Amino acid sequence: VQLQASGGGLVQPGGSLRLSCAASGFSFDNYAIGWFRQAPGKGREGVSCISSSGGRTFYSNSVKGRFTVSRDDAKDTVYLRMNSPKPEDTAVYYCARFLGSHPIVSSWANPFQYDSWGQGTLVTVSS
Repeated sequence: VQLQASGGGLVQPGGSLRLSCAASGFSFDNYAIGWFRQAPGKGREGVSCISSSGGRTFYSNSVKGRFTVSRDDAKDTVYLRMNSPKPEDTAVYYCARFLGSHPIVSSWANPFQYDSWGQGTLVTVSS
C-alpha cells in the first residue's frame, strides 16, 4: 500500500491550490480516503474525507466552504482543492486510507481509523 501526496507549495491568501494523493498497491475504489494536516507545534487534524464511491464527503468546520475533496478512480487519485486559503491553513498535509469504505460523522476525523499514510506535502499560505 502506498499513498503519495503532492502539490504543496507557497500560496497567497485568497489564492488557490490543489493537492493530489496518488494511491497504489490496493483496490483504490474500495476505500475511503482522508486528508489530515499538522501545523508546527500542533497535533494532527482531520481536514476532509471522501467515501469509496465519492458520494459522501466530510469537512472540518475550519475548511468547510473553502476546500473541496474529490476522487478519480480511473487514476487512483484523490484531490483536495484549497480555495481562499488562510495563513492558519499552513501545515503539512497528509492523505491516508480509511479502514473501510463508508466513514461516518463520528469516525472520519479520527486518525486511528486510518491504516496507511502518505509522506505529506507542505502548504505555506503567506503573502
